[in-house]
Amino acid sequence: MTHPGNGREAPRLLRFLRSPFDAITLALEPIVTGERVARNVALLGVSLIVAWYLYVPVHELLHAAGCALTGGTVTTLEIQRQYGGGLLAQFLPFVQAGGEYAGRLSGFDTHGSDGVYLATDALPFALSVGVGVPLLRRAAAGAHPLLAGPGFVLGLAPFYNVPGDYFEMGSILLTAPLGDPWRGLRSDDVFRLLSQLSNDPAQLGLAGAEVAVAVALVVAAGVLAVALAYATWWLGERFADWLSPRASQ
Repeated sequence: MTHPGNGREAPRLLRFLRSPFDAITLALEPIVTGERVARNVALLGVSLIVAWYLYVPVHELLHAAGCALTGGTVTTLEIQRQYGGGLLAQFLPFVQAGGEYAGRLSGFDTHGSDGVYLATDALPFALSVGVGVPLLRRAAAGAHPLLAGPGFVLGLAPFYNVPGDYFEMGSILLTAPLGDPWRGLRSDDVFRLLSQLSNDPAQLGLAGAEVAVAVALVVAAGVLAVALAYATWWLGERFADWLSPRASQ
Protein backbone atom coordinates (compact mmCIF):
# COMPACT_ATOMS: atom_id res chain seq x y z
CA MET A 1 0.00 0.00 0.00
CA THR A 2 1.35 3.42 -0.89
CA HIS A 3 0.75 6.75 0.80
CA PRO A 4 0.67 10.15 -0.90
CA GLY A 5 3.34 11.67 1.35
CA ASN A 6 5.99 8.99 0.88
CA GLY A 7 7.66 10.63 -2.11
CA ARG A 8 8.25 13.80 -0.11
CA GLU A 9 9.32 12.09 3.12
CA ALA A 10 12.18 10.04 1.65
CA PRO A 11 14.34 13.06 0.73
CA ARG A 12 13.65 14.56 4.16
CA LEU A 13 14.89 11.40 5.86
CA LEU A 14 17.94 11.36 3.62
CA ARG A 15 18.70 14.97 4.52
CA PHE A 16 18.52 14.11 8.20
CA LEU A 17 20.81 11.09 7.84
CA ARG A 18 23.25 13.26 5.91
CA SER A 19 23.03 16.21 8.29
CA PRO A 20 26.07 15.38 10.49
CA PHE A 21 28.23 15.09 7.37
CA ASP A 22 26.76 18.30 5.98
CA ALA A 23 27.56 20.02 9.27
CA ILE A 24 31.21 19.05 8.90
CA THR A 25 31.32 20.45 5.36
CA LEU A 26 29.52 23.66 6.31
CA ALA A 27 31.87 24.30 9.23
CA LEU A 28 35.00 23.57 7.18
CA GLU A 29 34.04 25.43 4.01
CA PRO A 30 34.56 29.01 5.27
CA ILE A 31 37.81 27.94 6.95
CA VAL A 32 39.44 26.43 3.87
CA THR A 33 38.01 28.75 1.21
CA GLY A 34 38.03 32.18 2.86
CA GLU A 35 40.83 34.57 3.67
CA ARG A 36 43.92 33.56 5.69
CA VAL A 37 43.40 29.86 4.97
CA ALA A 38 46.75 28.72 6.41
CA ARG A 39 46.13 30.60 9.66
CA ASN A 40 42.60 29.27 9.98
CA VAL A 41 43.63 25.68 9.29
CA ALA A 42 46.40 25.95 11.88
CA LEU A 43 43.96 27.34 14.44
CA LEU A 44 41.53 24.55 13.63
CA GLY A 45 44.24 21.96 14.24
CA VAL A 46 45.18 23.51 17.57
CA SER A 47 41.56 23.80 18.69
CA LEU A 48 40.91 20.16 17.77
CA ILE A 49 43.87 18.94 19.82
CA VAL A 50 43.09 21.12 22.83
CA ALA A 51 39.40 20.21 22.72
CA TRP A 52 40.19 16.48 22.52
CA TYR A 53 42.63 16.53 25.45
CA LEU A 54 40.13 18.42 27.58
CA TYR A 55 37.14 16.36 26.47
CA VAL A 56 38.54 12.94 27.37
CA PRO A 57 38.75 13.52 31.15
CA VAL A 58 35.54 15.58 31.21
CA HIS A 59 33.72 12.81 29.32
CA GLU A 60 34.88 10.19 31.81
CA LEU A 61 34.08 12.35 34.83
CA LEU A 62 30.57 12.82 33.46
CA HIS A 63 30.20 9.04 33.26
CA ALA A 64 31.09 8.90 36.95
CA ALA A 65 28.69 11.76 37.70
CA GLY A 66 25.88 10.08 35.77
CA CYS A 67 26.32 6.97 37.91
CA ALA A 68 26.61 8.75 41.25
CA LEU A 69 23.78 11.24 40.65
CA THR A 70 21.28 8.49 39.82
CA GLY A 71 22.07 6.29 42.81
CA GLY A 72 25.03 4.21 41.64
CA THR A 73 28.46 3.83 43.22
CA VAL A 74 31.75 4.70 41.53
CA THR A 75 34.93 2.92 42.61
CA THR A 76 37.42 3.16 39.72
CA LEU A 77 37.78 5.67 36.90
CA GLU A 78 40.87 5.09 34.75
CA ILE A 79 42.33 8.05 32.84
CA GLN A 80 45.66 8.00 31.04
CA ARG A 81 48.31 10.37 32.39
CA GLN A 82 48.48 12.39 29.16
CA TYR A 83 44.83 13.27 29.70
CA GLY A 84 45.38 14.45 33.25
CA GLY A 85 44.86 11.15 35.06
CA GLY A 86 47.82 11.70 37.37
CA LEU A 87 46.64 15.18 38.36
CA LEU A 88 43.01 14.14 38.86
CA ALA A 89 44.07 11.15 40.97
CA GLN A 90 45.53 13.57 43.52
CA PHE A 91 42.11 15.11 44.13
CA LEU A 92 39.61 12.34 43.36
CA PRO A 93 40.17 9.05 45.21
CA PHE A 94 38.33 6.97 42.62
CA VAL A 95 40.55 8.13 39.73
CA GLN A 96 43.49 5.95 38.71
CA ALA A 97 46.16 7.10 36.28
CA GLY A 98 46.63 4.66 33.40
CA GLY A 99 44.52 1.87 31.98
CA GLU A 100 44.00 0.21 28.62
CA TYR A 101 41.90 3.04 27.15
CA ALA A 102 42.33 6.81 27.07
CA GLY A 103 39.69 6.82 29.77
CA ARG A 104 37.25 4.29 31.14
CA LEU A 105 34.87 3.95 34.05
CA SER A 106 35.97 0.43 34.95
CA GLY A 107 34.62 0.17 38.46
CA PHE A 108 31.02 1.09 39.20
CA ASP A 109 27.89 -0.48 40.66
CA THR A 110 24.41 0.33 39.37
CA HIS A 111 22.84 -1.75 42.17
CA GLY A 112 20.91 -3.66 39.53
CA SER A 113 19.28 -0.60 37.98
CA ASP A 114 19.27 -0.38 34.20
CA GLY A 115 18.18 3.25 34.55
CA VAL A 116 21.37 4.05 36.46
CA TYR A 117 23.37 2.12 33.86
CA LEU A 118 21.84 4.14 31.01
CA ALA A 119 22.38 7.43 32.83
CA THR A 120 26.01 6.47 33.41
CA ASP A 121 26.50 5.92 29.69
CA ALA A 122 24.43 8.86 28.49
CA LEU A 123 25.35 11.90 30.61
CA PRO A 124 28.58 12.86 28.74
CA PHE A 125 26.56 13.36 25.57
CA ALA A 126 24.62 16.20 27.12
CA LEU A 127 27.69 18.17 25.97
CA SER A 128 26.99 17.13 22.39
CA VAL A 129 23.42 18.40 22.63
CA GLY A 130 24.07 21.56 24.62
CA VAL A 131 27.47 22.63 23.28
CA GLY A 132 28.80 20.60 20.36
CA VAL A 133 26.01 20.80 17.78
CA PRO A 134 25.32 24.51 18.47
CA LEU A 135 29.05 25.22 18.05
CA LEU A 136 29.03 23.48 14.68
CA ARG A 137 25.98 25.52 13.68
CA ARG A 138 27.78 28.71 14.72
CA ALA A 139 31.00 27.70 12.95
CA ALA A 140 29.08 27.29 9.68
CA ALA A 141 28.12 30.96 9.80
CA GLY A 142 31.69 32.11 9.12
CA ALA A 143 35.36 31.20 9.44
CA HIS A 144 35.46 30.20 13.11
CA PRO A 145 38.25 27.61 13.50
CA LEU A 146 38.34 28.00 17.27
CA LEU A 147 34.66 27.05 17.43
CA ALA A 148 34.82 24.34 14.78
CA GLY A 149 37.46 22.30 16.64
CA PRO A 150 35.47 21.76 19.85
CA GLY A 151 32.33 21.56 17.72
CA PHE A 152 33.73 18.55 15.88
CA VAL A 153 34.94 16.86 19.08
CA LEU A 154 31.75 17.42 21.07
CA GLY A 155 29.10 17.51 18.36
CA LEU A 156 30.22 14.35 16.59
CA ALA A 157 30.95 12.42 19.80
CA PRO A 158 27.79 10.27 19.53
CA PHE A 159 28.94 8.91 16.18
CA TYR A 160 32.51 8.02 17.03
CA ASN A 161 31.20 6.47 20.26
CA VAL A 162 28.78 4.15 18.42
CA PRO A 163 31.07 1.11 19.01
CA GLY A 164 31.48 2.10 22.65
CA ASP A 165 29.00 3.94 24.86
CA TYR A 166 26.17 3.92 22.34
CA PHE A 167 26.54 0.21 21.69
CA GLU A 168 26.42 -0.32 25.43
CA MET A 169 23.21 1.72 25.67
CA GLY A 170 21.71 -0.26 22.80
CA SER A 171 22.68 -3.56 24.40
CA ILE A 172 21.21 -2.49 27.75
CA LEU A 173 17.88 -1.67 26.13
CA LEU A 174 17.80 -4.93 24.18
CA THR A 175 18.82 -7.23 27.01
CA ALA A 176 16.87 -5.55 29.83
CA PRO A 177 13.87 -7.91 29.44
CA LEU A 178 15.96 -11.01 28.65
CA GLY A 179 17.96 -11.60 31.82
CA ASP A 180 21.03 -13.84 32.02
CA PRO A 181 23.09 -14.89 30.15
CA TRP A 182 22.22 -12.19 27.60
CA ARG A 183 23.14 -9.36 29.93
CA GLY A 184 26.71 -10.49 29.44
CA LEU A 185 26.48 -8.90 25.99
CA ARG A 186 26.51 -5.43 27.54
CA SER A 187 29.82 -3.88 26.63
CA ASP A 188 31.39 -0.50 25.94
CA ASP A 189 33.70 -2.13 23.37
CA VAL A 190 31.83 -4.00 20.65
CA PHE A 191 35.08 -5.21 19.04
CA ARG A 192 36.24 -6.85 22.26
CA LEU A 193 32.79 -8.39 22.67
CA LEU A 194 32.87 -9.83 19.15
CA SER A 195 36.32 -11.25 19.84
CA GLN A 196 34.98 -12.94 22.96
CA LEU A 197 32.02 -14.36 21.04
CA SER A 198 34.37 -15.70 18.39
CA ASN A 199 37.12 -17.09 20.61
CA ASP A 200 35.60 -17.88 23.99
CA PRO A 201 31.80 -17.62 24.16
CA ALA A 202 31.79 -19.77 27.30
CA GLN A 203 33.32 -16.80 29.11
CA LEU A 204 30.03 -15.02 28.45
CA GLY A 205 28.00 -18.05 29.57
CA LEU A 206 27.01 -18.94 26.00
CA ALA A 207 27.25 -22.17 24.04
CA GLY A 208 25.88 -23.80 20.89
CA ALA A 209 22.96 -22.05 19.23
CA GLU A 210 23.07 -19.32 21.87
CA VAL A 211 26.15 -17.89 20.15
CA ALA A 212 24.20 -17.31 16.92
CA VAL A 213 21.44 -15.60 18.88
CA ALA A 214 24.06 -13.48 20.63
CA VAL A 215 25.52 -12.37 17.31
CA ALA A 216 22.05 -11.36 16.14
CA LEU A 217 21.57 -9.36 19.34
CA VAL A 218 24.92 -7.66 18.85
CA VAL A 219 23.95 -6.63 15.32
CA ALA A 220 20.59 -5.35 16.57
CA ALA A 221 22.30 -3.43 19.37
CA GLY A 222 24.64 -1.89 16.81
CA VAL A 223 21.71 -0.71 14.71
CA LEU A 224 20.05 0.70 17.82
CA ALA A 225 23.32 2.42 18.75
CA VAL A 226 23.34 4.26 15.42
CA ALA A 227 19.69 5.25 15.92
CA LEU A 228 20.47 6.58 19.41
CA ALA A 229 23.42 8.56 18.06
CA TYR A 230 21.17 10.18 15.48
CA ALA A 231 18.58 10.86 18.18
CA THR A 232 21.24 12.73 20.16
CA TRP A 233 22.18 14.68 17.06
CA TRP A 234 18.51 15.54 16.49
CA LEU A 235 18.23 16.87 20.04
CA GLY A 236 21.33 18.96 19.46
CA GLU A 237 19.87 20.43 16.29
CA ARG A 238 16.63 21.27 18.09
CA PHE A 239 18.58 22.95 20.88
CA ALA A 240 20.62 24.90 18.32
CA ASP A 241 17.35 25.98 16.66
CA TRP A 242 16.09 27.19 20.03
CA LEU A 243 19.28 29.17 20.64
CA SER A 244 19.15 30.79 17.17
CA PRO A 245 15.55 30.61 15.93
CA ARG A 246 16.14 33.03 13.05
CA ALA A 247 19.06 30.99 11.68
CA SER A 248 16.90 27.85 11.61
CA GLN A 249 14.15 29.41 9.54
